[in-house]
Amino acid sequence: MEIKTATFIVSNSDYRKCPTDGRPEYAFIGRSNVGKSSLINMLTKNKSLAKTSVRPGKTQLINHFLINNEWYLVDLPGYGYAKISKNARAEWLKMIKDYFINREELVSTFVLIDSRIEPQKIDLDFISFLGRNGIPLSIVFTKVDKQNQRETALNVNAFKNALAEEWEELPPIFITSSVSGTGRSKILTFIEETNKMV
Repeated sequence: MEIKTATFIVSNSDYRKCPTDGRPEYAFIGRSNVGKSSLINMLTKNKSLAKTSVRPGKTQLINHFLINNEWYLVDLPGYGYAKISKNARAEWLKMIKDYFINREELVSTFVLIDSRIEPQKIDLDFISFLGRNGIPLSIVFTKVDKQNQRETALNVNAFKNALAEEWEELPPIFITSSVSGTGRSKILTFIEETNKMV
C-alpha cells in the first residue's frame, strides 16, 4: 500500500461522535511513551501528523485520520503512566473501553509494546481485555533500533510465552522501528489485505 493522503478529521472524547461514513478503522494504542505517535508518523511518512512529545500522556482524545480516502487510522490515548489526576485517568479508561466495546467500524487494533523491556502486566491485561471482548488485534513491538537483534528476540519471545499462557493462538506480530522504517510495509500490507475482506 502506498499512502498518498493522510488527513486529520476529528478529535473527540465520545465514540458516538466518531465518523459515521462506515469506512474501516484501525486503532493504535499502547502504554504511555511507547512511541505511538512516532510509529504513526513513520507509517504515513508525515512527521507532523501525530503529535510527539517527551511527556507521556500527550494524546488525550480519540483522533481520526483519513488515509487515502479509504480507511481511518485512529490514534488513541495511551494507558498507564501519565501525569494526570486519578479522575482524568478514569475518564480516559472509560472513553477507551467504550470505544473498543461499541465501535462497529473498528476492524483491528494495533497494540504497541516496547521491545526493550520484559513483559509488563499492564500490557498483558489490556490484551486480555481485547481478547475477552472479541476485538481483533495485532501486536507491534516498537523501538527495535534501540538495541541489538538478540535483545529484541529475547523480549519478544518472553512476551509470546506470556501470551501463550492464555491464548491458544497468538495474534499477528510486527517488529518495528520508527527510525529505520522497519515493519512499515508489513503493517500497511496487513491493513490493505484486511480491507479487502471487510
